[in-house]
Amino acid sequence: MFFLSPTYLLFMAPALILMMLAQWYVSSAYRKWSQVQASSRLSGAEAAQRLIRNGGLYDVQVEGVGGNLTDHYDPRKKVLRLSQGVYEGRSVAALAIAAHELGHAVQDNVEYFPLRLRSALVPAVNIGSSLGWLLIIIGLVIRWTDLAWLGVLVFSGGALFALATLPVELNASARAKQLLSESGIIMGEDERRGVNNVLNAAALTYVAGLVTAVLQLLYFASMVMGMGGRRR
Repeated sequence: MFFLSPTYLLFMAPALILMMLAQWYVSSAYRKWSQVQASSRLSGAEAAQRLIRNGGLYDVQVEGVGGNLTDHYDPRKKVLRLSQGVYEGRSVAALAIAAHELGHAVQDNVEYFPLRLRSALVPAVNIGSSLGWLLIIIGLVIRWTDLAWLGVLVFSGGALFALATLPVELNASARAKQLLSESGIIMGEDERRGVNNVLNAAALTYVAGLVTAVLQLLYFASMVMGMGGRRR
């Protein structure tokens, strides 16, 4: 019921617009640079393997995974999973995405603190995303302000997770650009511009995610504040 209210839509409108722009930017950048073959003619999987050898990350494995842009690094199993378009693709976009995910493997190897913090937040966020929402609803229905505020506090874990995610992703992209340049996998100004375009587009989605999480949290906080005001 809250998601259909005009107030909710007013709160979330900036986030929805930003999210749509981010998705459009990602799709546009990926579509453009997936059609530009890299001079090195390496596939995403081959580039990842070369960077793994160069970085001495011998315990990291590379696997294919189904779906489109489902690429991710699994720190528990030390596995870099690349979607088919990236795993087999020899485009600038494929190399940028593969190197970005490898950037997470490097973070894991050097025990990059923001990555460890984000991983530590995962269990709390998984519980808080559902429990916090439930506590807020119950608190609002039975007019128990303290319970509703507890729900807001628990629900805030999502915003904290989004905030912790941002430096992790930006750092992974920065590492990717450096790795691709230093290894010679990406050559020339045009290819570097393509890598920047793809990774900057991806970064915008995480910014949009943070804005969405914060605005949703503010919306629920405003509801609880309004309830407390009416009680007085």
